[in-house]
Amino acid sequence: MTDLQHAKACVLAMERGLDAAASGHAADALAPATSPDWLWRGMHPFHEQTGAEAVARSYWDPVKAAFGPQQRRRDIFMAFENGMEGKTGTWVVEMGHMLGLWRQPFLGLRPTGRMAFLRYAEFNRVEGDRIVETAHFVDLMNLMHQAGCQSLPQSTGTTLITPGPMTHDGLLYDAQPPEEGVTTLALINRMIDRLIGTGVRTLRSDLELDWREDMLWWGPGGIGASYSFDGYLVGHTAPFEEDLEFLSHNGHVTRGGEGAFGGFFGWPSMTMRPTGGYMGLTAASTQTADMRIVDLYRRDGDLLAENWIFIDHLHFLNQLGVDLLERERRLQAGTP
Repeated sequence: MTDLQHAKACVLAMERGLDAAASGHAADALAPATSPDWLWRGMHPFHEQTGAEAVARSYWDPVKAAFGPQQRRRDIFMAFENGMEGKTGTWVVEMGHMLGLWRQPFLGLRPTGRMAFLRYAEFNRVEGDRIVETAHFVDLMNLMHQAGCQSLPQSTGTTLITPGPMTHDGLLYDAQPPEEGVTTLALINRMIDRLIGTGVRTLRSDLELDWREDMLWWGPGGIGASYSFDGYLVGHTAPFEEDLEFLSHNGHVTRGGEGAFGGFFGWPSMTMRPTGGYMGLTAASTQTADMRIVDLYRRDGDLLAENWIFIDHLHFLNQLGVDLLERERRLQAGTP
C-alpha cells in the first residue's frame, strides 16, 4: 500500500515533466516515473502498450505533434485504495481536458487550425515511487465533433466541452476525511448493484433512489450530456437501453472514492449486442461487442449529483464492423 498523498505527488511530478516535454521527447519524461513493465491501457486505436517508449511512440508524441504545447486543465483529482473485493492497489484518478492548437493531422483527421479540447480521464496505480499501471481514456468522438466530422451521427444528448463539478471542488490535492470516501463508494456500489440487477434497464423510480432529480450526466461523444431525470431518460437510456441488449457485466479493474468524488473503470465493463440502430450506426445483429467504460461521480449528501462518462465507442463500433476513423478519412479525401 502506498500513502495516498505520496501517490498523488508521484503522479503530479510525472505530469509536470510530461507536459513540458516536446513531441519526440515524451519517453524521457515518462521513463523515470514509471516501471519498466508499465502497463498502459488506451482507447482505440491505441489499446495496450508496455513501457515508456511504447506509450510515447504510440500516443503522447503524436498528440504533442498534432496539438503543440498543451495546457492540462484538471477538473477532478483524487486518490483511493482499490475498493473492489479481492483487489488491492493505490490509484490516483483525474479528469479534465488537454487544450491545444490543432495544427497537424491526428489519426488521419484533418487539423482545424483552431483550439481543441481533448477530453480525458486517467487512472494511475502507484507502487512506491513508480507508476506501474495506467488507464488513459480520451473522448475521440467528442474531438471529432469539434472538428465537424461528417461521419458522426446526431447525438441524442448535447455534445459540448464538458464542465467540471458544479461545486468547483474536485481537485483533492489535500488529504480528505476517510469516512467521506467510504460513504461515496457505498453509494456508488448501491447504484451499480441496482442497475446490474435490473439488466441495465432504468426507470424513473430507480433514479429516485440514488440520484438528485436535477442530476447532470456528462456523457461521451456519440451520446452527449443530459440534465435531470427527464433529460437522462430521453438522452441516454433511450439509445443505450433500447438499441443494445445487455449480456454481461464483466467487473471493474478498480473502484473507489475520496471525499465526495469516486469512480471506476472496466476493461471491458460490459458485453452488449446491438438490437437496432445504436447511435444510428449499427443494425440488429447476433454479433457481440465489449465496452470499455469510465464513470466518475460527485456525491451531494446521500445522493449522486453528477456523473462523467467515457466509453471507448470507436473500439465498440469496430467490433461490429463500423470504423468511424476510416469512414471520416474517406469522406475527407472524397473517396467512396
